Amino acid sequence: MIIINVLLDYLIRIRVLLAGKQALFALSLLGLLTGILAGGVIILFRFSIEYTQTFFLPGADPENYEGLSWQVRILITSAGGLILGVLYYFYSKIPLRVGVIHVLERLAYNEGNLPLKNMILQFFGATIAIVSGHSVGREGPSVHLGAGTASLLGQYLHLPNNSIRTLVGCGAAAAIAASFNTPLAGVIFAMEVILMEYTITGFTPIILSAVSATAVCRMVFDTEPIFVVQAVDLESFFELPIIVLMGIFIGTIAALLIRLTRIMTIQGAKISIGLRLFLAGAGVGLIALISPEVMGIGYDTVNAVMLGQIGIFAIVVILLAKVVATSLCVGFSIPAGLIGPAIFIGGLAGGIVGKCVEMYSSNFSDIGLYVMLGMGAMMGATLQAPLAALLALLEMTGNQNIIFPGMLAIVSANLAARELFKSDSFFLTQFKGFGLDYRNDPVAQSLRRIGVESVMNKAYIMTEPVISRTVANTHLKESPDWLLIRRDDSNQLMPATDLARHLKETDDDEVDLLEIPAKRRQLVSVSLESTLQHAQQLLNDSEAEALYVIRKLGVSADRIYGILTQEDIEKHYRSTSH
Repeated sequence: MIIINVLLDYLIRIRVLLAGKQALFALSLLGLLTGILAGGVIILFRFSIEYTQTFFLPGADPENYEGLSWQVRILITSAGGLILGVLYYFYSKIPLRVGVIHVLERLAYNEGNLPLKNMILQFFGATIAIVSGHSVGREGPSVHLGAGTASLLGQYLHLPNNSIRTLVGCGAAAAIAASFNTPLAGVIFAMEVILMEYTITGFTPIILSAVSATAVCRMVFDTEPIFVVQAVDLESFFELPIIVLMGIFIGTIAALLIRLTRIMTIQGAKISIGLRLFLAGAGVGLIALISPEVMGIGYDTVNAVMLGQIGIFAIVVILLAKVVATSLCVGFSIPAGLIGPAIFIGGLAGGIVGKCVEMYSSNFSDIGLYVMLGMGAMMGATLQAPLAALLALLEMTGNQNIIFPGMLAIVSANLAARELFKSDSFFLTQFKGFGLDYRNDPVAQSLRRIGVESVMNKAYIMTEPVISRTVANTHLKESPDWLLIRRDDSNQLMPATDLARHLKETDDDEVDLLEIPAKRRQLVSVSLESTLQHAQQLLNDSEAEALYVIRKLGVSADRIYGILTQEDIEKHYRSTSH
């Protein structure tokens, strides 16, 4: 019994530390475990896609959709859309959002608690979509699967929600690291795109998660970079203006892709989900009649452009077809990602510029350099995550010479998309298009890093509304700050000093705490796992003046852990902002 009590005390101390900012070691261990689990999920996801593709594609090549006849192309994309429609029909009783948008929504509105059902839908839906040749990528679904794995781990361990938020970042980093074989880019992606903030406490567990996920995946898959190219370098500084113009060109394409996808989303919302998914599949099949390269992930096509094996006219046709096919698939709710297609489109756009440079002079850089720069520029402009794009570019190509021109290309593309075309990141554009709002101001950032458990006031006494003078004196001997008055309809809060003053001023043998002069406050409950941001939102949205912190112990039983007031939240924010 003594051992159990000691263990419980230890677990309570760990929970309190996790609710605050002092649990770096515990979070780091959880980040390491998250990476291993998320890496395992990504391995299963990749196996489900690649082994199915090798089963029916010519030459057992998971990218060889071009080897299929035109009849089969239309058949498999349409059949894939039809199967997805049936799958979504059976899932119609739950919210159908998946991917990075879903992760951002759950972070903004549910404190990072991702449901298992959406994760299962994402796994099978994305597998069907990619295998059937839709113009989507596996990276967005991987982020959902990694983040979902991390969130479920946190929920299973009953961690405070501020710690679950960090674990969601760990899962996202692990997913990108495992999908691209890019651990550093995974870390920065989680910070720039998912959590949208850089914190010292967050870096260490997220790094460990990315590293462990990469290690797990490297045990199973090839350790070579996705794009194996020679160590090409910038041949002339006269090419710098060309790189800037290329960045503007790609930023324009990124803005076009985002707006076209938004239009497709608006139009698709007018159609039932089953028909919408079928039309998306049939549409990709028709586009593939002209350009079969749009089907699947398409990194083999990017490698071919990089090696100069595709002419400029063909590149232009494939690029335009890919933009239309991708916006159709993503806008019509095909449950897979945009990151892979964005890299594809950027590589082809860079290839067009490289071909033009090649025709002008043979003394300039190899076309492969422009293809690589285009991939990074498009990723940066689409996600509005320049640092993540630069590091992904470096790790995907294994070419350190790419850093200097890559910085210029990515910044130019970002500025063009944001300033010339007023385009926000793809995910935030879609997020706002659904009528959602991701609060990311400094106050919200500060409050969501802390759990209510580390700030709540435990100096309270639970009492009945009517008590004797003796009971009142007994309460006051425990030196509480608050009296929590138990009522059938709603609990109320009263400062203990008001009771002390009443006892001093009167000789009443019986005290009615609801009638004596006092500053009573209305209360609502908040979960022990909640963050201060959620607590603040509860106070703003209700007429309550304070919160009592509870943890569910059963269907109807709750245990009250403490009291949280607006003054407590403001005091904490002031103490951390100085």
